[in-house]
Amino acid sequence: MSISLVLVPAAFAAIAAWQAMRPEEQTGAGGLVVQHVQTRMRDENLLAAALTDTQAVVFRTDDVIVAEWVNVRAEFHRDEMGIWQVDFTGNVDAERASEIVLAIDRAYGGQVQRAVLSRLRDRAPEAGMFIESETVEDDQSVTLVLGQGA
Repeated sequence: MSISLVLVPAAFAAIAAWQAMRPEEQTGAGGLVVQHVQTRMRDENLLAAALTDTQAVVFRTDDVIVAEWVNVRAEFHRDEMGIWQVDFTGNVDAERASEIVLAIDRAYGGQVQRAVLSRLRDRAPEAGMFIESETVEDDQSVTLVLGQGA
């Protein structure tokens, strides 16, 4: 028996995430413009790794993940459902905030894909299976064919 799994890259999912974003602009203290954006991201470690993938300098406090790029700062904090919300400050408007979130979302999806692949590789032998083949396509989708051990 074989099982084929196709893990689609996050680029396709990013379109849906972008459509779900609702950037809200607000003027903060000292006339500072803040863009508020909701994300679909939940895992703190995958988010931090994704931010690093986008060339951000990342640091954490107790409840906040901060990412800094040239002239842009993002502060991620969780909402009541555990989903990360992000506030952008600096040289950023709604369009730039959306571009940054899409880049983070793609990187986050890549991190999720790598984590799932790692778990599949680790757990296949426990389930009496082995990886017959693994193919990475041009669009970064991965096809694993698992075979059942004797």
